[in-house]
Amino acid sequence: MRRFLSVLGVVLPFFSSAAFSAPLKAGQEDFVSANILGIFYHELGHAVIDVEALPIFGQEEIAADVFAVYAIDHLYGEVAARDIMGHVLAGFLAEVRMEQEEERELAFWDEHGLTQQRYYNSLCLFYGADPENRSDISVAFELPLEREEICPDEFDSAHKSWGSVLEHLGTRADGYVLSLEISDQLNRDFQAVDVLGWEVELLNQRLRFSEPVVVAVEPCEEANAFYDPEGRRITFCVEYEDDLIHMAREMR
Repeated sequence: MRRFLSVLGVVLPFFSSAAFSAPLKAGQEDFVSANILGIFYHELGHAVIDVEALPIFGQEEIAADVFAVYAIDHLYGEVAARDIMGHVLAGFLAEVRMEQEEERELAFWDEHGLTQQRYYNSLCLFYGADPENRSDISVAFELPLEREEICPDEFDSAHKSWGSVLEHLGTRADGYVLSLEISDQLNRDFQAVDVLGWEVELLNQRLRFSEPVVVAVEPCEEANAFYDPEGRRITFCVEYEDDLIHMAREMR
């Protein structure tokens, strides 16, 4: 069974790569790269749950969202983590605006939370990791005071669960690493190839898994990212990068 979805929350409409011939500005490139990372860590959360046979008391999609934020906070220094999460949160807001402008019907039935819920959950968790030094993030992204008060407790809960998992993966004496597969059908250079290539290399220096996991970058004919437990394979579809580029160009 495929587990779909990314940090941004929906399978986005695919925009043709022909529309992206002009180079991105530096901030736009950072937005695309950061959201590729956020998407990847969400799917890696699914992979870790699967290969490590972790019990999940609740919805797995929420657990994967928590893993993504916790892993970015845990594995990156403060400056880099702030930059990545700032762009990820901006991606959520951009998606909310798209939903409103296109008058999309909200999928209350879906296994994933609504985009605004995922936005506030991710914001709360990242703020709660260091509330004394991240009050500016709470203000900038308009975290309600009623939620802000409980964010440190939410992060503590994430730390008790995902923190112990990452510690185990980081101290394991043996095990398997991630492998990267790049499709030979790519029609141009994609940021995802470099971003995920670097990330796989860095993670392989720090973590070991119970089973090998493949990270694939390939065309899928849809803007998507997913983890396949049967093949233990994380797939990032290059069409998704085109949608992130479109989103970066349209952001206000």
